Amino acid sequence: MQLLVDTHTHTISSGHAYSTVLENAAAASQRGLEMFCVTDHAPTMPGAPHFWHFANQRVIPRILHGVAVLRGVEANILNTKGEIDLDERITNQLDWVMASFHEPIFRYTNKADHTQALLNVIRSGRVDAIGHPGNPNYDFDFESVFKEAAKHNVVMEINNSSLSGSRVGSEIRCEDIAMYIKEIGGRITTGSDAHFAADVGNFESVEPLLKKVNFPIESIITRHPRSFLNFLEERGKSTISELAHL
Repeated sequence: MQLLVDTHTHTISSGHAYSTVLENAAAASQRGLEMFCVTDHAPTMPGAPHFWHFANQRVIPRILHGVAVLRGVEANILNTKGEIDLDERITNQLDWVMASFHEPIFRYTNKADHTQALLNVIRSGRVDAIGHPGNPNYDFDFESVFKEAAKHNVVMEINNSSLSGSRVGSEIRCEDIAMYIKEIGGRITTGSDAHFAADVGNFESVEPLLKKVNFPIESIITRHPRSFLNFLEERGKSTISELAHL
């Protein structure tokens, strides 16, 4: 299994990451990636950039160090209504929108609240993926959320950082998530959640987990740039002409 796309990377703009877009691109090239997404934290995260940071991503070249670059965000889920912290005028301009629970923004409460928040953010049509759903602080009803995600063509992320100790207790939950999504015929994305360039494209914990559960490669949208771009077009995103050759 070789995953050629990383849909979750941070730059120094996130406030607690340490590399630039150029440094991330160089690291992606060295690791053999063909595409990555810039997904800095949205504005309500402490230390995160102003919304103009996201609006101005159009200045980032589509190819850096031979690697395709997609413009995105890791938005914060704000409440049980499923609202996120970036204006729709901005998210509509982006290639890729993830939404995640983060402890400083959404205080974890109970399974029912977390489930309702996820269902509503999925139904909103505003997000393409749910970031690090394996976080054990945010338990939720797998069946209802994953079926709703499949219905609305929203993918769940298997997050390498979660599996490597950043969210203790995620390992078994991520395995269960992968197995359940496999059973219902859903799809996933894979992200390094890199906060330093050396981790861009690092799937050293993701790949063994997916092999262990025999997850079908055709259901991983990050297996190849074309499979990822096809997914975005299914979601109604505009074709990216500069990447049409991929």
